[in-house]
Amino acid sequence: MYSSERQEEIAHIIDVEGRVTVAELSKRFAVTSDCIRKDLRQLVAQGRCRKVYGGATRIEGEVNRNIAERVDTLRPEKQAIATKALELIRPRQTIYLDFSSINILLGEMIAASRMSLTVVSNSVDVMRAVCRGGSARAFCPGGTYSVEYNGFIGPLAAHALDAYRFDAAFMGAVGVDAQDGDVLTLDLDDVPAKQAALERASQSVLLCGTDKLGRSGTYRYASLDDFDIAICDEDRPGAIAALRDSGINVL
Repeated sequence: MYSSERQEEIAHIIDVEGRVTVAELSKRFAVTSDCIRKDLRQLVAQGRCRKVYGGATRIEGEVNRNIAERVDTLRPEKQAIATKALELIRPRQTIYLDFSSINILLGEMIAASRMSLTVVSNSVDVMRAVCRGGSARAFCPGGTYSVEYNGFIGPLAAHALDAYRFDAAFMGAVGVDAQDGDVLTLDLDDVPAKQAALERASQSVLLCGTDKLGRSGTYRYASLDDFDIAICDEDRPGAIAALRDSGINVL
C-alpha cells in the first residue's frame, strides 16, 4: 500500500472513530510507529486531524450550547435514539432528563404517549416538551440559571436534586472517548447536577449519537463504567464497535 493510500484510510478511520493511536494504527497497517507518525504529521499539515499525545483526533467545530437550536441537526438519528429510550420507560416511574437535544425529542414522545410519569429536568426546553401532554408531572428543581443552556446549572442545581431518587436518568454528553472511557461536557458548572443525577438513579442511560464518539470536551463528568446502557444510532458502525469494546451495553 502506498503511503498516500494509507493516509486516506487513516483519515477515514479518524473521521469515523474520532480518535486513533499510533500503536493501533501501526498494528493495523503492519508498519512501524515512525511510519504512522509521519502519516499523521502529513494529515495534520493538511488540516485533516489534530495531533494529540500518542495519536490524533478528529477536528471538531464549535458546539452550540443552546440545545433547542440543535434539535434539527441529525434529527432522524436523534429520533431513533429517543424512540429506543422511550421503550425503557415504564408508567409511574420517576426519571431524570439531562440537558440534551435528544431529551427534548424524548420529552415530546413522553407527552404524546400520555404516560403517567414524574419527570425531573434542569432544562426548561425539556420541561416544555414534557408538559405538552398533560399526563406527566414535571419538576425543574432550580439552581443558577444559564441563558445559553436555558436551564439551571452549578452546585445549587446539584443540591436541588438531593430529595429525588430516579428509576432512570437519561444523560447527554458533548463527547465520549470510548478508549479512555471519559464522558465529557463543555462547562464545569454543568458537572455537579449531572453527577448528582447519576448518583441518584437506579438505571443510568447515556444518549450517545455516534457523532459524539471521539468528540472532545473540556470536562469529564462521568466514566462509561457509570452507565448501565448507551443508546446510539447506527450511522457509524465502526464507532459503535469501539464503544462496545469498552464493555458498556449498547442499544
